[in-house]
Amino acid sequence: MGNEIFRYMSPCGVLTYRWNGNICSGMWLHDKPTALTDNNNPVIAWLDAYFDKKPYPLPPLATARTPFQARMRTALLAIPFGKTRTYGKLATTLNSAPRAIGQSLGANPLPLLIPCHRILAANGIGGFSCGLDWKRQLLKFEGVAEFATA
Repeated sequence: MGNEIFRYMSPCGVLTYRWNGNICSGMWLHDKPTALTDNNNPVIAWLDAYFDKKPYPLPPLATARTPFQARMRTALLAIPFGKTRTYGKLATTLNSAPRAIGQSLGANPLPLLIPCHRILAANGIGGFSCGLDWKRQLLKFEGVAEFATA
């Protein structure tokens, strides 16, 4: 198996991901025309569990590109299903600036797996590299009131 793109039909819409047989290195919350359908890899198992609202270990993921992104991944993964944080709170946790957090979140190659949709602006929903419709759908799916933060 090479570095192939696979399609997954979720309750929130079609998403695609790159799986090389060992790691997931990318995810897009839209359909790629050349995507293949597969039902037997760790990414599918994780997605099935996520959309069944059941905990499941993450599939093997490509390593973060920088030490900061690795720290941010750890912080994002610590936010429970159905909970959110603000850019400011995450920035304080990581000893960074909210704008730097936003830029790094926008560069997250693994949205959903690394749950950047759970980060909100202090006064609204904030941004999302996959579009605000997807962010709203994911937050609603997780049972989050759109602008509630913890």
